[in-house]
Amino acid sequence: MKIFSIIGARPQFVKEAIVQNEINKYDEIKEIVVHTGQHYDNNMSDVFFKVLNMKKPDYNLGIKASNHGEMTGKMIIELEKIMIEESPDIVLLYGDTNSTLAGAISASKLKIKIAHVEAGLRQEPKDIPEETNRVLTDRISTYLFAPSDLAIENLDKEGITQGVYFTGDVMYDIFLKMRPRFDYSMMKELSLEKNDYIMMTMHRDFNVDTPEKLEKILKDVNRVSKEIKVVLPIHPRTKKRIEQFGFENLISNIIIIEPIDYLKLMGLTENCFKVITDSGGYQKEAYFSGKQAVIIMPDTGWRELTGCGFNVLTQENKIYDNVMNTNKVDYIENIYGNGKAAEKIISILKEKVI
Repeated sequence: MKIFSIIGARPQFVKEAIVQNEINKYDEIKEIVVHTGQHYDNNMSDVFFKVLNMKKPDYNLGIKASNHGEMTGKMIIELEKIMIEESPDIVLLYGDTNSTLAGAISASKLKIKIAHVEAGLRQEPKDIPEETNRVLTDRISTYLFAPSDLAIENLDKEGITQGVYFTGDVMYDIFLKMRPRFDYSMMKELSLEKNDYIMMTMHRDFNVDTPEKLEKILKDVNRVSKEIKVVLPIHPRTKKRIEQFGFENLISNIIIIEPIDYLKLMGLTENCFKVITDSGGYQKEAYFSGKQAVIIMPDTGWRELTGCGFNVLTQENKIYDNVMNTNKVDYIENIYGNGKAAEKIISILKEKVI
């Protein structure tokens, strides 16, 4: 069996790492890895291949961030060429990025079976790019690997029942595997004390591309930073917008660092008080660490965590209130399986495709 895996964004590198580890157990499976180049900053891409001991991609398309249509179109053109050349049995896709949708469209047109990891996630508003990508990918996938019971329910409501499997979440797999290697060195480097700082990430277009919205967020986070330290590994897009809009004064009290690798990020997360984020993956990584996440989004694909009250959605002017709320919330275990999602995914593909 030849698996054609497509990755392009930070969470996908993490997911591919654990699935690749499982694939390597079988001599009868050959994997072709394609990196679209969607995230091209060295600290956000290459470093994951090194730290997580992944093999270098067989192909790197080098398609950098641009308008959604332009980026997706370029990816479709290049992915189709490689799929024709490699003739894979299955195209393996992760999550909800432009790389995911481009891979799904290319494979579908060539009548190649598609496996979607993280199938069944849904969120409002329906016009955000990630929702479009995941819904369209689910519609044309052959195998839909759901990370939670709610994801299966979402697919069932849409009449998608064939080829649906509960596997759990591969991000939980990698979290458990890598936990003994988490890097806590930045605690000392940044003079941080356990449970006495906030970890923050932010990069979504609807948060950073509009001056009024970004200003409100930064003002409220600045308010938080006056009572508890806030650490922000800054995304290139966010950094660019802050400079463009002249908001440097609003981050003067925030500890700004360059993007960091998975092990360092998780080391900081394990010891923080809470997390502020608009990242889908980081919401869950906070949960895996037992840390509540305050999510700067109108909705989330990970409704299991907000539904049980562990994570909370927030408006840009309510970040402070939600971060400083100290009401205890019970931790619910095993929402995303038992840490063997990759094993289940490859087992299913071996049975169905070979």
